[in-house]
Amino acid sequence: MRSSVMKNHQTLHLLPILALASLFIKISGSSSVRPVLTGPDKAYLGSRVVYRCRAPDSSPPVTYELLSTSGALMTTHVDLRGDQPVSLGMKVSEASNGSYYCRATAGGNTGVSSSLQLSVVTPVSQTTVTSDPFPPVLYEGSRLVLSCNVGRGSHLSYTWFFNRKEVTPSASPAGFFNLSGNRLVVEEATAEHAGSYHCIAWSAVLDIRRFSSSPEVQVVIKAHVSTPEISFSVFREGGRYRGNVTCRSSRGSLPVNFSLLLDDLEVDSVTATESLAGWFRVDVVPGLDMGVARCGVTTGLQQLTSGPVTLEVVPVGGDVSLNVEYLYTSASKLAAALLTCEVGRGTFPLISWLLNDSVLPVGSPEDLPHLAPVDGGRTLVLSRLGPEEGGLYRCRARDGYDESGPWLESPAQLVQGTEASMTTMEMISISFCCFLLLMLVVCSACVFNMVDHSRALPQIAPANSDSLSLPELTSRSRDKRQEDQFAPRRL
Repeated sequence: MRSSVMKNHQTLHLLPILALASLFIKISGSSSVRPVLTGPDKAYLGSRVVYRCRAPDSSPPVTYELLSTSGALMTTHVDLRGDQPVSLGMKVSEASNGSYYCRATAGGNTGVSSSLQLSVVTPVSQTTVTSDPFPPVLYEGSRLVLSCNVGRGSHLSYTWFFNRKEVTPSASPAGFFNLSGNRLVVEEATAEHAGSYHCIAWSAVLDIRRFSSSPEVQVVIKAHVSTPEISFSVFREGGRYRGNVTCRSSRGSLPVNFSLLLDDLEVDSVTATESLAGWFRVDVVPGLDMGVARCGVTTGLQQLTSGPVTLEVVPVGGDVSLNVEYLYTSASKLAAALLTCEVGRGTFPLISWLLNDSVLPVGSPEDLPHLAPVDGGRTLVLSRLGPEEGGLYRCRARDGYDESGPWLESPAQLVQGTEASMTTMEMISISFCCFLLLMLVVCSACVFNMVDHSRALPQIAPANSDSLSLPELTSRSRDKRQEDQFAPRRL
């Protein structure tokens, strides 16, 4: 009896120890399942993403579950072999953004992995380029901003193309293009920035890229227009005279608007679309002041006005004179002549030239290439002054707008023509002939002296000439020549 009581008492003392041991075994068994989850951090919308989960050192069978941090079970897989990674896949939707972890159960023990963040990438589509200003037409020095916009897409990168060549910071000069996000910025546009632009928006998941290209946008850079210049001419139309006023700018981009101001009042305007010039018709009366005219030019940013011109047509009159000026080379050789016709008065004089009372066809380089009219025909350049160009020159003038008007002539001026110059081959031939003639004269003189000397030696040499010295022989020869010179000649 006592022995039975003692056994029961010992059993009561062992129960807490057994309970603690059982709890320790459960805890240690639970901590032995440690799954590891691997997989992508991004996936395209509508694609299928696959995670891999593995619980090393776990006895089969092992049950794997893929769960979101919100507690939703995505998929389950049972590994009957043990210690093998399993694939846990799911369809990616817009709600798939979030964190996921793996839970593994083996032998009644369960463990969870660390979580992985998944970002859903929406493929890009409907890419377009917008501009500021719109439309992309701007003047030099203005700011241009192009934006690459998409209708749908996420996690995007952007690539720009100018005239179908990729724009990169290393490929373009500093400040030529500024790239920032989905924008391409030109701070001060120049003519070199004109051309076609387009962009490509793209995203990447692992080694897979999705692209969307925009249509091309044409950028136009307009040049600032220069201050216009004004001029006018007169022509006869029936029984009256009309003035043709021309307004012209040397640079600028079309279209521009030209206007005619008469005494500071706009009387007409025209839009130039093909050239930087505008033409206006006005009534004129020769000898009468018709007012002061100016040209105005207007663009989207500019408004400029030309200098004034008085619409007064003075008929040709007064004295007509001719001045002649000769031009020489650095070697003081006559090269050309300038003939200037001075007219007393006249706004639109027509000048004609005469040589020996014959009208010269000035302005026909095929016939007379050495005659060049300049300054509206008021000056005639004679680039050749041979015998044919010499003679009496005169100039005459009349109103250019009246073919029936009288001519006023200047007094004649003599232009002296030079003798025809020899060509280079002629000069070489003459020089060579002169040289030959000189050599012939020298050779003849030498031969004559030799013959004369040979005749004189036998007459002055004695029989015993071998005994005479060279000075004595020379003295006797000289005496003999003197005797022959003064001796009477026999016929």
